[in-house]
Amino acid sequence: MKKITKITLGLMVLASTTFAVTNGATLYKKCAGCHGINAEKKALGKSQVIKGWEETKVIAALKGYKDGTYGSVMKGVMKGQVSSLNEEQIASLAKHISTLK
Repeated sequence: MKKITKITLGLMVLASTTFAVTNGATLYKKCAGCHGINAEKKALGKSQVIKGWEETKVIAALKGYKDGTYGSVMKGVMKGQVSSLNEEQIASLAKHISTLK
């Protein structure tokens, strides 16, 4: 019985950790330092303001930064920022950014 309880508890912890990592608002905290709390800033004074971008535009940009096909002066910085994001995280982050008005 104890073994089942430990396994169940372990799965619950894993599930909650996975949610935190795929939650767009949580993921965006890493972005806010440069883009602003509501995506209202030009990151490092060089990027576009991403506030108001549609979800599909954000996804395309993040995927482009990740594979090196998008961006100009911020390309190198952003590639490092998005390289560890998976598809689900990119989608969740894009959804969150698209709600920032």
